[in-house]
This record gives sequence, C-alpha cells and structure tokens, in this order.
Amino acid sequence: MFKTLAFSALPAALLAAFSPAHADEGQWQPHQLPQLKAELKRIGIAIPAEKLADLSKHPMSAIVSTDGCSASFVSPDGLVVTNHHCAYGAIQRNSTPEHNYIANGFLAKTRDAELPGGPNLQVYITDKVENVSARVLQGLDKLGGKARHEEAQKRIKALVAECETDKMYRCSVPSFHRGAEYYRIRQMQIRDVRLVYAPSDKIGNYGGDIDNYEWPRHTGDYSFLRAYVGKDGRPADPSPDNVPYKSKDFLVVSAEGLKNGDPILLAGYPGRTSRYKLPVEIRNARDSAYPLQAAEYQSDLDTIAAATKGDEAGVVRYASVVKSINNRMKKTLGLLDGFARKDLAAVKDGQDAEFRAWYAKQPGVSSAMLSELDAAIAADMALSDEEFAWNVATNSDLLKSARTLHRLALEKQKPDAERKAGYQQRDVSPIKARLSRLEQSFTLKVDQARYTDGLARYAKLAAKSHPQGLDALLPAVADVPALYAQSKLGATAERLALMDKDAAAIAASDDAFLKLAVKLHAVGLSLEERRMEVDGNLERVVPQYMAAVIAWKKSQGKPVYPDANSTLRVTYGTVSAYSPKDGLTKGPFTTVEGIVEKHTGKDPFIAPDNLIEAVKAKRYGQFKDPVLGTVPVNFLSSADTTGGNSGSAVMNKRGELIGLNFDSTYESITKDWYFDTAITRAIHLDIRYMLWVMKEVDHADNLLKEMTIKYPKK
Repeated sequence: MFKTLAFSALPAALLAAFSPAHADEGQWQPHQLPQLKAELKRIGIAIPAEKLADLSKHPMSAIVSTDGCSASFVSPDGLVVTNHHCAYGAIQRNSTPEHNYIANGFLAKTRDAELPGGPNLQVYITDKVENVSARVLQGLDKLGGKARHEEAQKRIKALVAECETDKMYRCSVPSFHRGAEYYRIRQMQIRDVRLVYAPSDKIGNYGGDIDNYEWPRHTGDYSFLRAYVGKDGRPADPSPDNVPYKSKDFLVVSAEGLKNGDPILLAGYPGRTSRYKLPVEIRNARDSAYPLQAAEYQSDLDTIAAATKGDEAGVVRYASVVKSINNRMKKTLGLLDGFARKDLAAVKDGQDAEFRAWYAKQPGVSSAMLSELDAAIAADMALSDEEFAWNVATNSDLLKSARTLHRLALEKQKPDAERKAGYQQRDVSPIKARLSRLEQSFTLKVDQARYTDGLARYAKLAAKSHPQGLDALLPAVADVPALYAQSKLGATAERLALMDKDAAAIAASDDAFLKLAVKLHAVGLSLEERRMEVDGNLERVVPQYMAAVIAWKKSQGKPVYPDANSTLRVTYGTVSAYSPKDGLTKGPFTTVEGIVEKHTGKDPFIAPDNLIEAVKAKRYGQFKDPVLGTVPVNFLSSADTTGGNSGSAVMNKRGELIGLNFDSTYESITKDWYFDTAITRAIHLDIRYMLWVMKEVDHADNLLKEMTIKYPKK
C-alpha cells in the first residue's frame, strides 16, 4: 500500500511554501500572491501583493468573466470591456443581412439603444474563494473508481447547494493540482448583459484567421458590454425595467502607454493547461489525439462552407460557429507544429526520469503509486479515443438538443441532489438558454450536412475507437434526410416546450431525433459510467503523484502553481520582444502604419477608409507614443496566458488598464504543456489604439466620457 508520509500535507502546508524562480511562468491563484512579493517588486509592480490577493479590493474586484472569456469593469455603471471575438456571439445574434453589425460595427449612443447580448452572454463576478479540500476528500482514501468519483461529486453538489441558497450567486467547486485541492468559488451571476459597442470586424478581426496566432499583428480586438440588474441591485432576468449594475470598482484606463521592459500584470480566467502531464500523455496528444482533432475541425469547416455557399443568411448564422472552430483548429495545428519544433516529450522524459530517481530516494514510499498512475493514465487515453468517436458520430445540433431534452426528463425523476451535475434545477435556465440560442446559429440544411458528413467520418475511424454497440444504432447516411424531415426540433418553441415533458412523453414521441436520442442513451450512459470509473481512479492516484512532484519542485526552488482551470488567476511579466529563430527578432510593438501596409482591399486585410485616412493624415492626438512617433496597435509581453485569457485586463504597475490580452504568438502555443521563457509571448491590444479608434474612427464619444481615462502629461 502506498504511504503518503511527507506528501500527505499537500493541501495545508506544501503549496504555501515554495521559492518561485526568476521567470514569468505561473498562473497564480490570488491568495498565492503574497508569497510572490519579491518577484513582483523585482519587476516593478507597485501594488502591494496583499491587496492583489484581496478579491474585495481594487483591482481584483473589477475583474470579471463572460462565459469562456475574461473582462473588466471600466465605469461605475457596469460598462465592461472585453475582446471583439468574446462578444462575437452577441454581435452575430443581432446581425441581419440588412443590419450587419459584424461587417459594419455597432455603437449605442444612448443606453436605450444597447442591444440584448442573448441568453448565453452573462457576467460573473468572483467575490469569495474557500479551500474546501477536507470536505471533499476526507475519508475517500479507501475508495476507488466509480464509487470514489460519485462520493466526491455528491459532496461537491452539497457544497454548491449550500453556497447557492442566495440565488444571486452561482457557485462551483473545481479541483486544483489534478484533484489534490478543491476550492469553492462564489460568483455573482449577472444575466442581463447588453451589447454597447463593437467596431467593424475590419478592425476587431483585422487579418482574420490568416493572422490568428501570428506576429506582427494589427488587430483591434475589443468590444464593450454593459451589465444590468433589477432596481434592487440584484441580478435579474433581462427586462426593460432593469438598470445598469453599479460596479463596486472599475479600472482607470491609462493612455500613458508602455515601453519595452515595462512590467505588466494580467488578470483573468485562463481555460486549461497541462503543465504537469506525463511524457506518455504528450505523445498521445502529439501522435494521435491532436491530428485526429485537427482533421475533424477542418472537415467540419469544409462541410459548413459548402452548405452555406451562396447563402448570405446562412453565413451570418454560422459566423460565430465557424470562428470558434477555426480558432480551435489553428491552436491545435500550432500545438502540433510546436511539438515538431521542440521534442517536448523528450524534455518531459528527462524531467520524469529525474523526478522518479528523486522519488525513489524518499523515505517510506513505494513504486506502486507510479505503477497505478501509469495504468490509470493508459485507461484515460483509451477511453478518450472512444469519446472522440462518439462526438464525431453525434455531430448534429438537433441530436444534441434531443439528447439534452431526453436526459433532462430522466434526471427530473430523481431528487435534485441525486441528479447528474448539469441537469439539476440550477441548470434548467442555462439549458433553456442553449436551446434558445440555437435559433441564431442553426439552419436545417447545414445541420443535416454536418451530421451526414460526421457519420461518414465516424465510419472511417479505427474500429477499436467505436463505442461498443453504437454502430448498430446509428442511422445510415442515406437515411439522414428522413430524420430531419420527421423532426420538429428545428423550431425553438418546440424545443422549449419539450423541457416540461416527462420521460414517458419523450420516449413516446414520434419525433425522429427524440427517438434516436432514446435509442442512443444506453451507449452514452455506458461511456459516462466508464468515465466515472476512470476519473475516480485518476482522482485517487494523481493527487498522490502531484504531492510528490510539488515536493520535488519545492526542493529545487521552482514555481508551484496549479494548472489553469477557468478560475481567476493573476500572472505578470514585462513588455518584451522575442527571437523565434536565429537572426530574427520580433516585437514588441506594432503601429497603425502597419495596418495601412497590410491593407489590400481584399478580405481579411480590408481597413476602413476613415481609418486609413486618419493614419495618412497622422491624426494621432494624445495617443501618439513618444518613442514610436505614432499610435501603437498591439504589443507583446512575457505573461503566462492561455485560452480563456481572451479579454483579460493587462495593467501597468499601478493597476491601470493599458491593454487587453487576445492571443499568443504561434511559437508560444505549446506553452499549455511547457512554458519556454525564451519564446513564450502573449499578444495584447494596446489600449491607446482602442481609444484612438473610438475617437478618430467610430466617434464613440459617449463611452470616452463615461470611462475615467488617464492621459499622458504634456
């Protein structure tokens, strides 16, 4: 039996005691920042670390998330700034061929002209974080597999329910350090969010997918939203009677700018990193999972393009979907290129061998833990192959809706505490929002094409990846048109009405997609059951491994921070160029002149005429950089970021907003697995470009007046 011994104190003491290395690596939980005093002081951050750790104090109290992106308040009236691509769904939702806000931009000159962001756009304000590791993990040591996972989930659901007695909050209990710690996070959930201003995609998406992850970059990736609440100041469903949320704090916007070497702070909600994965997991991603995923993305994009050819309304409806898939695909391809450029598996081999040698010398440990770890990871990778195949075989929005409705009806038969997470009473509103949102990003013709092609691709996947029993239940490709002809789920009213039906009514329905969902349920449930078994074993052994890894890193004075998991994090760095190859240096700034240089008049390098005119006339105003002699557009920093950090506030040493994070350089994409200080660079929008466009191009004077802007001294 493996003895934890010195590693058993992980939640309480081990994470609190380390000596960070002199590097910009690390996506730190706010409560860890006081341990980084020396580092923050070294790079020139003037805000006390204790203040940065306090979620109730500026600037952290101004940092918010918006369903997969990061953002920040920039006025006392709930004005939020984030990336253009983070608000793309809301822009697309309100666009029509007659009023194409994607192509032409949108600006509400008055509050009553602001547009609804839609049911999927919400603002979350984190106000409380508690370590609940003991309440989740105590007494689970003797359990394994599904039993362990289910007991942990039962405790997590109880912790969430306890936290959500006040319905203004949305709570979660994510794991940290791959299951070694659990924190309960309380967030105010604002449900009425409106689109205030977005520049044309000729600015907000300049360069399009061609420039995605590339440097030099010239993208004005910003937009503005506003959070609304009821007249009592509490979150409320969207209503004309709602009023702007009174932000407790907001960021001062600084037009003073930065120069090479200046320190920056970045706060947001990074999605997922895999810094502590083993070499075998890297090889699986590199050689199998990522190539399959990239091919699937490209095939799906090709299908959508063919199905919407010559259909302007269809192109608009699927614009957000296409943008999202394109972004994921380019990141996946960048990861593959990064793995080819540098053998990260070999790097991890060296680290793993060093760790195992250190571990073998520790008193009271057994190699059984490492053997159990290897077995659990092998089972995880094998099951992941089947889950990928399942997703390919069910690539239809109508089928996904039918499966959601069927599962909801089944779960409603149980007491709320016993329902599967995602189908409890707290989840009914988000489910309704997803089912409603579909009408803005769906057509029967395109969905039918996606499902037809998905089934054909599934048939070509390795037979061992096909979930047992699935093949016999799937429709033949030739039968797909009949499915769509015999379903009413394309109508939003029909989908929403079915939310109130019980399991018997769903099972008795003659709707073709509901019938298919019922038929597929057993296979899907089997995958879920097996996933719980695999996750339970991982949740038992991986924390033991992580405790040992952290102790090993601590002995070397290396940084110890948890992988990103979509929770609030802070990173820091400096404005910095980089050298991707011998003899070539890139950055750290681009300027408006580069926009004109790239302008071809053909998509995606079409700049607005009035922007080009302003650049050629050198109307730089207060936004001219004294060193560059012009207006900067984007800049690079050494901050540690990943997906989910889009829209993150980039702040100067005083906590003033000087930029928005929106991307990484192509060479940096593998940072999700390994942080290379020499070439890892994040790409940020320089706030001076945003302000310049607002003044000189879009004349958003009402918003410029609303924000508190700190201009450079003359």
